[in-house]
Amino acid sequence: MRKRKIAVLLAAMLLLAGCSGYYGSKSEQETAETAETASEPEGAAVIGDSVGPGGGVPTSGDVVVDSLELPHAPETAMNPEIFIATDIHYLAKELTDFGEAFEEMSEKGDGKVTPYVWEILDTFLDVVVERKPQALILSGDLSLNGEYLSHQALANKLARAERAGVDVVVIPGNHDINNPAAAAYDGETVVPAETTNAEQFAEIYGDYGYDEAVSRDLASLSYVYELPDGTWLLMLDSCQYENGSQEGGMIRPETYEWMEDCLEEAWHSNRSVIAVAHHNLLDESRIYESDCTIEHAEELEQILDDWGVTLFLSGHLHVQHYRSSQTYDIDEIVTSCLSMAPCQYGVLKYFSPQTYDYHTEKLDVAAWAERHGNPDVNLEYFDNYASEYLQTTFYDQAFEEIGENALSEEDRDIMSDFYAWLNVYAVAGKAQEIRQEALDSWGYVVWQEYNREDILGTYLEEILEDAVCDYNVFRRDDE
Repeated sequence: MRKRKIAVLLAAMLLLAGCSGYYGSKSEQETAETAETASEPEGAAVIGDSVGPGGGVPTSGDVVVDSLELPHAPETAMNPEIFIATDIHYLAKELTDFGEAFEEMSEKGDGKVTPYVWEILDTFLDVVVERKPQALILSGDLSLNGEYLSHQALANKLARAERAGVDVVVIPGNHDINNPAAAAYDGETVVPAETTNAEQFAEIYGDYGYDEAVSRDLASLSYVYELPDGTWLLMLDSCQYENGSQEGGMIRPETYEWMEDCLEEAWHSNRSVIAVAHHNLLDESRIYESDCTIEHAEELEQILDDWGVTLFLSGHLHVQHYRSSQTYDIDEIVTSCLSMAPCQYGVLKYFSPQTYDYHTEKLDVAAWAERHGNPDVNLEYFDNYASEYLQTTFYDQAFEEIGENALSEEDRDIMSDFYAWLNVYAVAGKAQEIRQEALDSWGYVVWQEYNREDILGTYLEEILEDAVCDYNVFRRDDE
């Protein structure tokens, strides 16, 4: 397809009408909108037109700018940082009385620090407002389980970042739309809560990508968003929610067609593109491929590679990780869950498809609590609390799964401790720090005597095999 690009460039000055006809950076939009309409191609999509689920249909006669004459980015200097956070799993406070049902849900979850998700988000927004990155990307699972009130409450919170001049851009996750698990927690009772459909999601987050999109996909909640520096974000809706929410991810056939049109336009107009989705592009985990990797991801890889997209950002896995494709020239960075220890987010400095830096930064919730005079002792020692919270979750999971198959009750306890300890480091992307210690430990010896062909034993081996680097730091510099 790269050969095809050369022929297309020579033959076409007018671009396909799958994406918006606007190719300038935001600082150029006012000039573009005053251009004469005589040269407009018929059928170009409206800039920021609210198309897609619940939206309108693109109309003809919209402004097109000769992209080949435009600069790639505004001349004014700006903060090159882009913040990436994912899997917030926010819950509206109106949906809980913090009683027995809420506590049971939190403690039997997957390790998210749900009892303090509000403090975690407020701490994060403090950092965003202070640092003022050019953009904040939230790559799905914005809500706990797709509660309509949770989405509304989160959107209200995000307005603070927008008021500070930070572009906030969101995409749904598998928990966010048509989720039958949406609930409120009243004393000992779990009460069904109002869910959120696709149209409502786009409306609630209109100020966070959808209403300002360069283009909207008619078949999904995918869209293209232009950053202040001129970079395009290809925000891909990888979720399946037509008949209730499914855990696994896919890209709809119609979305592939729309995506290729957008990528062709980006290439013509000299725009760098970063792809973003909730689900993973590559097999980041051998154990959870079917639930985490996008179906038929090879096709998506090839399309992105054909049009020179080298960076893919995702979440969903709840583990800090990255991997480079063995077939194509593309890197995927998976940012870990914001509401799970170590409660961190990604910081990306993107200069071109050949040059970018990524690292994670951990939230200092204890400092936030001190500044705001919050006396909660769990917040005062939040790092330890969150880590122990996650370790307890993993311990309980292993203890129950191992069951009576362990060699003895003592062995069951040792194995569960080992599994929890190693997983806490793996989630943080730092298992390499304890790899040798783990291999030399008595816990690992006991695991060797256990049936290691079950999911827990297999996952332990994968963690140890994969613990070859710190997954919190990634750099590409091909120039």
